Amino acid sequence: MSAAITETKFQFPGQIGFYKGKVRDVYIFKDKLAVVASDRISAFDVVLPRPIPYKGQVLNQIAAKFLQATSDIVPNWVTSVPHPQVTIGKKCIPFKVEMVIRGYLAGHAAREYKAGKRMICGVSLPDGLNENDKLPRPIITPTTKASEGHDEDISKEDILAKGIVSPEDYAVLEKYTHALFEKGSQMANEKGLILVDTKYEFGKFGDEILLIDEIHTPDSSRYFYADGYKDLQEKGLPQKQLSKEFVRQWLISNGFQGKEGQKVPEMPDSFVQEISERYIELFEKITGDKFVKQGTENLEKNIEKAILNNL
Repeated sequence: MSAAITETKFQFPGQIGFYKGKVRDVYIFKDKLAVVASDRISAFDVVLPRPIPYKGQVLNQIAAKFLQATSDIVPNWVTSVPHPQVTIGKKCIPFKVEMVIRGYLAGHAAREYKAGKRMICGVSLPDGLNENDKLPRPIITPTTKASEGHDEDISKEDILAKGIVSPEDYAVLEKYTHALFEKGSQMANEKGLILVDTKYEFGKFGDEILLIDEIHTPDSSRYFYADGYKDLQEKGLPQKQLSKEFVRQWLISNGFQGKEGQKVPEMPDSFVQEISERYIELFEKITGDKFVKQGTENLEKNIEKAILNNL
């Protein structure tokens, strides 16, 4: 099993803070952030015990590619990508919502729909839909951005009523979310994929709203293969997908859904390897590029050096 980064604990000149997210280690400076994409993996808002080799590299490089590809329609936070697992960018004040957008009835939305709900995050859905059906139009189903624990579904109306985001800013977030999803869908279609659903996070740098974090990665998005989609839907069969959903399904089948009292099952080496291979498969499929595995010798030192050289 190749080396993998579970966590980093650097100290840099001028560093004023540190934040450990579910997957990322964030080094905070006066006006910039240095973000290390670790090889941690989370599901149901729980970080799983074992890291996944090359996962951080996959996430960071996909995000870098798509942030660059969408920078003409939505400005973003990135200033440099000095290492396959590092991104450096502007220190924004994040909005406390995640903008989830769905083009198909899948994942969490499908589970809610199956349970009888026809209103998700204030958006009404028609009767008669099957799991993985295309929705009449893409819908935004926001969630709160929890510092700890689970993100919660929330409606646009509640976001505005509680003053989480101003009406003026929320209008920009909606506009940007639809524009990004349209661009992401077009890029996926060119590679024989369907962008099913995804999430975007935004923040403010001064008065400017910027796209922050990652976009269109397997951690933040779900993809189906376009070839065979229609046939599988007509037969009521599961879609072949590139996303983290197979990890969630494995956990569910092993008695874990992130609920209180449940214990995370131990992932065998073979499953860890399968996850790694699936992440690499998605990288190559969605970007059209060959994945070049970075050397894992002195990985932490190389990450530290890359950040130091770019401060």
